Amino acid sequence: MGVVRWVDTNIEKIIILICYVTMAGIIFVEVIRRFLINEQAAWSSTIPIYLFLWVTWIGCAYNVKIRTHLRFDELRVRMSHNLQFSCMVMDAVLWIVFASIVGYFSTQQVYLSYDNFAIVTGTDDVMQWWFYLATPVAWTLLVIRVLQNLYSDFHTWKSGEPLTIAVSILGD
Repeated sequence: MGVVRWVDTNIEKIIILICYVTMAGIIFVEVIRRFLINEQAAWSSTIPIYLFLWVTWIGCAYNVKIRTHLRFDELRVRMSHNLQFSCMVMDAVLWIVFASIVGYFSTQQVYLSYDNFAIVTGTDDVMQWWFYLATPVAWTLLVIRVLQNLYSDFHTWKSGEPLTIAVSILGD
């Protein structure tokens, strides 16, 4: 159980760190190569862009997890306990509806790239669908985070304790 909890706590951070370090490493090495020996890998300008898909969508899921993504706290702190919870339920429903739409269309994009054997420009065997998979994977993770937050909010609301409304990304 400890491993599952650790993965649940850290999965977004790990994916973002790996992708970001890989992006930065590719860009750094290829800039040095370009200026020192006038060479550059053909894929060095496309792979970082594709990795950025993973960084942004997983980052979105992470911000939903820590409750700092698309919130209107100024209004909610002035609402009653029940109205605050109602807004949280509405948030969850909207996230799930939007995630369903994104998931449907992004999965079609993954299948299209897969079926057409789309290869990343400048490579011989790196498939585009590996990177396009970021969107449906991250939005699935986002829905899991939404449901985890809703579960927590339900128990907090039921107990009558104050709901978590104002959250800072810096942990203040």
